This record gives sequence, C-alpha cells and structure tokens, in this order.
Amino acid sequence: MNAMQFILVILVALVCGMASVLDERQFHRPLVACTLIGLVLGDLHTGIILGGQLELIALGWMNVGAAMAPDSALASTISAIIVIVGHQSIGEGIAIAIPLAAAGQVLTIFVRTITVFFQHQADHFAANANFRGVEWCHIGGLLLQGLRVAIPTGAVAAIAGTSLVSQWLDAIPPVITHGLQVSGGFIVVVGYAMVINMMKARALMPFFFIGFTLATFMSGINLVGLGILGACAAVVYVQLNPDFHDAIKAPTAATNVGSDDDDVLG
Repeated sequence: MNAMQFILVILVALVCGMASVLDERQFHRPLVACTLIGLVLGDLHTGIILGGQLELIALGWMNVGAAMAPDSALASTISAIIVIVGHQSIGEGIAIAIPLAAAGQVLTIFVRTITVFFQHQADHFAANANFRGVEWCHIGGLLLQGLRVAIPTGAVAAIAGTSLVSQWLDAIPPVITHGLQVSGGFIVVVGYAMVINMMKARALMPFFFIGFTLATFMSGINLVGLGILGACAAVVYVQLNPDFHDAIKAPTAATNVGSDDDDVLG
C-alpha cells in the first residue's frame, strides 16, 4: 500500500464513520464500504464479494431507540483491508468482521456519550444566537464519528502489509475461526427474518421459502438466475393480486362517469 492509497483509505473510513450516524447516503453499509476500499486498493472484485457477504449479515442491523446496532462501518473497512492487503480469504474476513462489529458498537456508544458535550454547548450557542457556534458543534460531533472509524482503520492499514497481521490471525484457533464463520451464516438468516418481520409481509412468505429452496437444492442456478425468477414471480403476484385489478378499474370507472356526465349535460 502506497502513501496515496493510505490517504484514500483514511478518507473512505472517515466518510463511512460519518455516514453511520447520518443514515442518508448509506456509505457505512458493508456493500458500499468494502467496494470503496477495494476500489482504492486496486481489488474491486474482492471488495464487492466481501461487501456482499457482509451485507447479508448486517441486513437486519439497525438502531432501535436507545439500542445500538453492531458497527458495520468499522467491520467493513478493516476486514476489507485485511483480506485485500493481508492476503486473507473471504471466510477469514467474515470471521474477523463479526467481533469487529461488536467492538465498534462499544466504541460508538463511547463516542456518542462524548458528543453530549457538543449538544449542551450547541444549546448555549443557540441561547446567545451564535449560529456559527451551533454549526461547529454539529461538525465536531460528526468528525468524532468519522475519526471513530478512520483511526482504527488507519492503524490496521499501516500494519496490514506486514507479517504481524498474519501472525495474529494464525494465533487464533481454527475452532474459533470456524465457529465465527458458522455464526455469520446464522446471522444472515436472522437479518432476513428481522427485515421480513418489519415488513409484515406474511402473504409473501411462500416466495421467501421457494427462493431458499431453489438456492439450496438447485445449485446450477446462480444469483442472476434467482434474481430473474424473483422478478418474474413479483410481476405475476402483482398481476394476480385483486388490489392490482381494482386499481386499474378505478381510473376507467372515473373516466366513464365523466363521459356520461358530459352526455347528460349535452
């Protein structure tokens, strides 16, 4: 990793950390964060694959009330660096990402506690009509969230190309690494279940199980084929749904009523 790549990695991690609290551009999502890290490090293919795998795990991670979700931004940036620069496998990256997400969760709570100071200071500036001070309080709290991811990511990026990372990973017992990979597979199912539970789409559950059955027992179908089948099933379901026909008939009925009124008035 050269100096330019190191600087770009820090910038990507900074943006991902800030996006984790903004929740607007979704740069903190694993698919986006790992892809950007892969683009910077010159291995876009690996970044996309790792990001897609981690995205399935983090699909149901979200902040609900005061409950903080695991930190997907920190897990994504560091695991992508370790896999690409440290020449580790995708499985190793997934196994590392899970404890990193838990550590990032604790770090997020710590940083959010610090930003309470900025909130009180912003109230003081607002009472004195100091709008520039309020702006700087917002910027300061946002930068802390960015540094929360950028600093650990930079530290890992600085040693990722050395043998130290490989020694640390080799020191982890295989039973722990394999256990984390298996638990990551379970978390994927939990993430899907959380999303479906929030959608309240119980009528669509048969399609959900059909998709898993096809993916499991028909190994010849890849994700592209499954995506095409899912799109076709969605179109057929919408066309057979009575609400779809009612929505089509409603404008037609309104048009007919308008034409009848015109005939009467005429």
